[in-house]
Amino acid sequence: MKNCKVALLLTLSLSILITSTSQAKQTQPISDVLRNTYEIQLELFTPLVVAGVLCFIAASISSAGGIGGGGLFIPILTLVAGLDLRTASSLSAFMVSGGSIANVMFNLCIKGSTKFGGKSLIDYDIALLSEPCMLLGVSLGVICNIVFPEWLITILFALFLAWTTSMSCRNGLVCWKMESQEMKIRNDCKRLENGATNDRAGDGAEGNRGVTEPLLGIGTQDNCMQRFPWMKMGVLVLIWCSFCLVYLLRGNRYGQGIIAIEPCGVGYWVLSSSQIPLAIVYTSWILCRKENLQNHTSNQKDNEELTKVEPPNKLLFPVMALLAGILGGVFGIGGGMLISPLLLQVGIAPEVTAATCCFMVFFSSSMSSFQYLLLGMENADTALIFAVTCFVASLLGLVVLQRAIKVYGRASLIVFSVSLVMALSTVLMTSFGVLHVWSDYKSGKYMGFKLPC
Repeated sequence: MKNCKVALLLTLSLSILITSTSQAKQTQPISDVLRNTYEIQLELFTPLVVAGVLCFIAASISSAGGIGGGGLFIPILTLVAGLDLRTASSLSAFMVSGGSIANVMFNLCIKGSTKFGGKSLIDYDIALLSEPCMLLGVSLGVICNIVFPEWLITILFALFLAWTTSMSCRNGLVCWKMESQEMKIRNDCKRLENGATNDRAGDGAEGNRGVTEPLLGIGTQDNCMQRFPWMKMGVLVLIWCSFCLVYLLRGNRYGQGIIAIEPCGVGYWVLSSSQIPLAIVYTSWILCRKENLQNHTSNQKDNEELTKVEPPNKLLFPVMALLAGILGGVFGIGGGMLISPLLLQVGIAPEVTAATCCFMVFFSSSMSSFQYLLLGMENADTALIFAVTCFVASLLGLVVLQRAIKVYGRASLIVFSVSLVMALSTVLMTSFGVLHVWSDYKSGKYMGFKLPC
């Protein structure tokens, strides 16, 4: 898109030059014109390249924690590349989609970890329970984003991200201490094994295997790897299609949709309100089905031990997802960065949290990208380039992180990567919001609460 603009600008400059010379009076040498054209091209191209490099780094760090990275992409595109907020948000949706696709493919293709009994790191039960309420929360948050003044959104965003960043850092330190204790016990076991006699060598090997594989044996790995939850994946796709259909029928508050509907009219609000019973029906059905399966499945206890999920209430995950979706809609970022600290807080393993959050982000970000395309998005070619860039960056970040975890044996690196992304997002998004608030204040714009339409 930028190259096309540069080509058009170059053509226009040459046309002006030819017109000027045809009038037999040249006011500027040809060298000056070409030099000015080169400077304009460099001015248009350089910020976009710098923004692309920074987004590449941000995507590689964000993918390590299993979060979308929208809190980094939007400030980079607006402050560095000079794009408006609407264009930056649309590009960010495609970039998050590209990174989440890479993360999901990576987690589906890698072999099951022996630490989790050979199971996939993606917890489809958490995704099923969370996705309907998260999509509903995003819609509610978007309405709040329209109603709330920008200064209030900036303050709430800074306070909430500061709290979640400190909470993530605290969880990371706790995980680091636990891993240090486990490594010390493992080293003690190795020393005991090396000092054992030959007739007790078998017992030592068995004890060492118990440390490296604390939950399930190797024999269950093949069975777990062979089972892919097609039913759960189908339900997730059905939820995605249902909410996407509501969004497309409703359109936005400017009347942009696949059908003719009055902007913010009765039909608009009826379709918007239909998301509430839709989320309730899906969540209730999933909870009832899960309870029935628990009564007929003998392995459910093992599954709970693997993910270390012991919620005091079955509605814990839907409530957390609703909260994350609302906050994500209010702040204009993905819910992955908000739900990840909450999952870590309730005791989900860092590896499972990262894989599951990115799996959920894939559905929400792909829905946003799909809506942008159908509603006539501009700069689709630029969005595709940025999406491919984030796809490659995410794969690179995942490979480096997995290698570091394998070498150092510390899954807490995932928690620290989440904390790093959230800290950077707090600084960038807060600075970006302060600049916009100051600009509105200087221009004399209304800074109070607004109507949703």
